[in-house]
Amino acid sequence: MPGSKLTKAEIVDRIGEQTDVSRKDIHIIVDAFFAEVKDALAADRVVEFRGFGTFEIRTRKGRKHARNPKTGERVTVENHGVVVFRPGKELKESSWNLRS
Repeated sequence: MPGSKLTKAEIVDRIGEQTDVSRKDIHIIVDAFFAEVKDALAADRVVEFRGFGTFEIRTRKGRKHARNPKTGERVTVENHGVVVFRPGKELKESSWNLRS
């Protein structure tokens, strides 16, 4: 079974334990960080964190005969963007044997 979920609030708390910055200020910084990442991706920029990984937008090809899983109805799906994450070398190496 996968590990438990880590929430943004828990990240804020952990950073607060390691620094002298207030929880409110950390929350503002974390929100600003995610907003910058979202804005960069929306502007079709690649977001790279050395040692961690890379986020980018790729075009997913549309399909003419897709199916709505709820209703079974056939629908057409246009080409659209999807966010893709590629882990960096250090992240790959550190996670290689986690679930063996």
